[in-house]
Amino acid sequence: MPRRTRPARTTSRTTRTTRTAALAAGLALAAGLTLGLAACAPAADDGRHDVVAAFYPLQYVAERVGGAHVAVTSLTPPGGESHDLELSPSAVAGLGDADLVVYLSGFQAATDAAVASTAPAHTVDAAQAAALEVAPDGVAPGTSGTFGTSSLDPHFWLDPTRLADVGHQVADALAEVDPEHAAEFAGAADDLAADLDALDGELAAGLAACRGATLVASHEAFGYLAQRYGLHQVGLSGIDPEVEPSPARLRDVAATVRAEGVRTLYFEALTSPKVTQTLAEDLGVGTAVLDPLEGRTEGDERDYLDIMRDNLDALASGLVCAG
Repeated sequence: MPRRTRPARTTSRTTRTTRTAALAAGLALAAGLTLGLAACAPAADDGRHDVVAAFYPLQYVAERVGGAHVAVTSLTPPGGESHDLELSPSAVAGLGDADLVVYLSGFQAATDAAVASTAPAHTVDAAQAAALEVAPDGVAPGTSGTFGTSSLDPHFWLDPTRLADVGHQVADALAEVDPEHAAEFAGAADDLAADLDALDGELAAGLAACRGATLVASHEAFGYLAQRYGLHQVGLSGIDPEVEPSPARLRDVAATVRAEGVRTLYFEALTSPKVTQTLAEDLGVGTAVLDPLEGRTEGDERDYLDIMRDNLDALASGLVCAG
């Protein structure tokens, strides 16, 4: 598939929303109550640079690019729901002490507010490199329907080519933190990009026969994946998985499943599958896990590449194109 043109790399901070500014005012006081990131990010007293990532895909990128020179911790704990992240005062304070903070503006209000209130020395806002999109009709890319108050889909990392762009952005920021190892960071970002390019090729080949197929998921996390590989996403819920679908929405999804012969409804490991499983039982179709990679479950040793390949297997075996 054609590779995306990588946008210019910057590390400037984005403009905060009114909501974020209000949260920042309250968090600024909390930030002064404690030093360090406590349980969220222990200080790296072994000479490594402290890097704080907002959630797992950004943690993965920081670990790959920084290598042995960084100690990376995630604000979103294993098994935690990244959409509704809440931060303790110690976690907020620790952001100001970190050598680098990697986050996605507009995704986690608490993180946005904490970054604004603590003003870390170096930040990477992944939204700049990922080039988040809103379709002309106000619906997230690759998606049918609109939900909630925002049509912006933050789940860019489900398109590996966009995550590769963030890797280069992280390398640039780490070069500012540690100029001595700038070439090493750049090389690691190139290696990561090569791995992600290979993954992109695997996904494109594995889903080539599925172009135009309907992907029904518990929430609309897969817009970028659908756009990249020619699928059509239909979500029970919208961008936020905590928002329950209305009866009318469930009727619409059921009609789509019947009309298009959908045979699998996908749910996630970190959220309740009850609604999806109930609808699948009513329709007489199967269910399978499709991981949006917002976080990892406790004890899961798979990395980003492993989970995305498992997603490919789930799609190839569950979509109507799979034979």
